[in-house]
Amino acid sequence: MSNKHTIIVVEDENSILNILEMVFKSSGYQVYTAKNGKEALMMISSYCPDLILLDLGLPDMDGLKIIQSVRSWSSIPIIVVSARNHEKDKVTALDLGADDYLTKPFGTAELLARVRTALRHASGDNDKNKAYEGTFKVGALTIDYDKRQVFKNGENVHLTQNEYKIVALLSKYSGKVLTYDFMMKQIWGPNIGSDNRILRVNMANIRRKIETQPADPAYIFTEIGVGYRMAEEKG
Repeated sequence: MSNKHTIIVVEDENSILNILEMVFKSSGYQVYTAKNGKEALMMISSYCPDLILLDLGLPDMDGLKIIQSVRSWSSIPIIVVSARNHEKDKVTALDLGADDYLTKPFGTAELLARVRTALRHASGDNDKNKAYEGTFKVGALTIDYDKRQVFKNGENVHLTQNEYKIVALLSKYSGKVLTYDFMMKQIWGPNIGSDNRILRVNMANIRRKIETQPADPAYIFTEIGVGYRMAEEKG
């Protein structure tokens, strides 16, 4: 199973929303849509997407507030698409943390190029995120960040989207203990709450897939009452 990059499109005009959804899906992305700010914020925290495409002129709030809210907890790439073409609007959006700004109308080829650039920068513009390039290997386990897949003894273990994100996050900090709270906020967003059952259920599924003996793990270890730790990469 290939884990597609996930994009949330925030746009209140149905015609534009439908076109954008079709363009992204036909280009191999997984797409979720929101028509107002409240819905967008809920979806962003729930799905923790790889990129947000954001219209500023929403019916219930200014899109700038969404940029501020997301930037308070995440560096998810945000591309603004707006009919506002004044330099002041662009500067404000970019200063608040947007990664790019396209003025309507725009061509789909240019939009897709901007999306690819934003995703590429997100995966390689600092040392921490460079862990998501290439591969991570420990024992018989290999994480291919480019394919967004995990292999054991050369065979795909078929993780779900969230299972892959959990394994990739742990590998990024291999050898360090990540708390339940930190992991849940990174995977599901800031509004997930303190109940870590969803994380424990996902971890049980992951262990059944990657561990030879799930009760005696070789790759992901539990620090009781604290969180999880990935075995360190050798070599």
